[in-house]
Amino acid sequence: MLGIKGRKPAAVVIEPIARTLLRARISPNMVTIVGALCACIVAIALIPQGHLVWAAILTALFTATDMIDGTMARLRGGGTKFGATLDATCDRITDGALFAAITWWLVYSYDAPGILVVSALVVTVSSQVISYVKARGEASGFTINGGLVERPERLIVGLLGIGLHGLGVPYAVDIAMYLLAIGSVFTVIQRLIIASRDPRACDTIKPPAGAPDSQQLQPEHTA
Repeated sequence: MLGIKGRKPAAVVIEPIARTLLRARISPNMVTIVGALCACIVAIALIPQGHLVWAAILTALFTATDMIDGTMARLRGGGTKFGATLDATCDRITDGALFAAITWWLVYSYDAPGILVVSALVVTVSSQVISYVKARGEASGFTINGGLVERPERLIVGLLGIGLHGLGVPYAVDIAMYLLAIGSVFTVIQRLIIASRDPRACDTIKPPAGAPDSQQLQPEHTA
């Protein structure tokens, strides 16, 4: 929901940074890799140790590179297919590291109730599934846009939850995980419904190369 709407206001800050990096001969792919690596290190190193405020701030800064690399690619005349694949891959790794670290902290430091741990696990898994449904649907020729909880919403709510908890706000992380769990499951279902209503949803797909076709699978009739 916030992905497209948030780009225009952010462009005022992001575009000058992107231009500076391009002048320094730094490629968008380099920014993608470094940003994802730093975000993962921060999440894994700080969150399980309970340094939640710094983890939230630094993770937010490093995940902002997701906008910088895209702007750099646009300024260079357009991104590449490999760049888009790399960016999506790094996003999934970063999301997984962040919510896995939060789950670890909930279990071993927060003494969270079982339902909260389950909610965090649901968020960790569904954050991958939401993106996969879109990617697989588009590979099948569907148009799957939007969703209640996309990556920006996940990051904002998740980081706000741990950051506010680190500042002493009671139940901030609990509320964040419950909201994300419900919203993420809803978004998976929402995107599957969008895919099922696509005009091409019932089109048959070709079997993989070398696989037997339907005629070969029919039983032979013997006299």
